[in-house]
Amino acid sequence: MTVMTDRPHLLSDEFEALARIGAREIEGLRLEFIDGVIRSKAMPDGDHGRIIQWLTRICIQHQPELWLHQGVGIKAQEYRTGRAIPDAVLAHEDAFVGQGDWADPEPILMAVEVTSWDSDTHRRDHVEKPRAYAETGIPVYLLVDRAKCEVSVYSQPNGRRYESVHVVPYGSDIALPEPVGIALDTEPLKNWVR
Repeated sequence: MTVMTDRPHLLSDEFEALARIGAREIEGLRLEFIDGVIRSKAMPDGDHGRIIQWLTRICIQHQPELWLHQGVGIKAQEYRTGRAIPDAVLAHEDAFVGQGDWADPEPILMAVEVTSWDSDTHRRDHVEKPRAYAETGIPVYLLVDRAKCEVSVYSQPNGRRYESVHVVPYGSDIALPEPVGIALDTEPLKNWVR
């Protein structure tokens, strides 16, 4: 009798080798590995980058010992078998010193995603990423959805999903719960809408 298992087509080590080769061969290629599926991550545009700058300034003003790190690849999901590249992660300034291409997510207080204009952004940012980050135990997931002009804050991960999801339209205030502990006035996001 054959027992079917839910094993990805690649192991994490095999994916990492493939991602290194791809990054070396194709400028700007960023690959992620979530739920056993390889996906390319879109290059950020100018508005996307400006949103991250805005959030970086707010985080530094409120918690100067923390930094909003960009482009950090992390080991994600329940058994750290996935590989994700959040747009930014909030952690201590030295959290990733000495780590390789795919960092341990333990010091991350918040993962941040800003939606792109590619066809799979909804599935990736609204379904796959929240589940992967909740399984990883990242306390807060902040999603800035440029298509819907909404900000979503996911918190209270239970190992499978986030128990709390709070969504507001651009222009509203929203709290980033502890351990982040920052209130965001999302009015400036209206300036970076296409």
